[in-house]
Amino acid sequence: MKPLVLIVEDEAPLVTLLRYNLEREGFDVAEAVDGEEALLRIAEAKPDAVLLDWMLPNVSGIEVCRQLRRSPSTRTVPIIMLTARGEESDRVRGLNSGADDYVVKPFSPSELIARVRAVIRRAQPSAGEDVLRYADLTMDLVAHRVTRGGAPIHLGPTEFRLLRHFLQYPGRVFSREQLLDRVWGQDTEVEIRTVDVHIRRLRKALNADGGSDLLRTVRSVGYALDSSG
Repeated sequence: MKPLVLIVEDEAPLVTLLRYNLEREGFDVAEAVDGEEALLRIAEAKPDAVLLDWMLPNVSGIEVCRQLRRSPSTRTVPIIMLTARGEESDRVRGLNSGADDYVVKPFSPSELIARVRAVIRRAQPSAGEDVLRYADLTMDLVAHRVTRGGAPIHLGPTEFRLLRHFLQYPGRVFSREQLLDRVWGQDTEVEIRTVDVHIRRLRKALNADGGSDLLRTVRSVGYALDSSG
């Protein structure tokens, strides 16, 4: 399951360099050339980390960072600021705007990737744990048990894998194609509408006791585990 990194940068050669190194290290990559496009892309699919240039057209990197930190759905997205401004006052300003890390150009791609891994690891501590939690949901990966508000939820194997995937990326919207790829596997011949069938089963199981719907349907896009929907 590849983490998604959004590169927000208007220098094409640097984007090419970053994409090459990130993909080689096992990341999925999305791109945006300015702040407005970055905010739109993040609204469509929440990334696991953002590489954000300070000096951007239209909306600056600092303002993008502030907007992401103000929104409950993106407040915890890891942000690494990329900039040619290396003075201490600039570093402080970048970090105060909400950035998790600050990298001055030019930089070593291998060092940057190590920093990307570090901020993702800090933001998703549950990725290496035996228990995943979101709202009142708990999934015990060792005992293969799911509870909501302490009450057991009985899931089939596919629904269990679906929920596990959502729990690892809360708030992030996945298309049906992405879910087929990540839950069923790339070589599967399962039809796309099968995803909807299993989502309905999972939703029914999660809401059996009348709880709020934790699965958000994003029209024409896909699904997310999102209590705010």
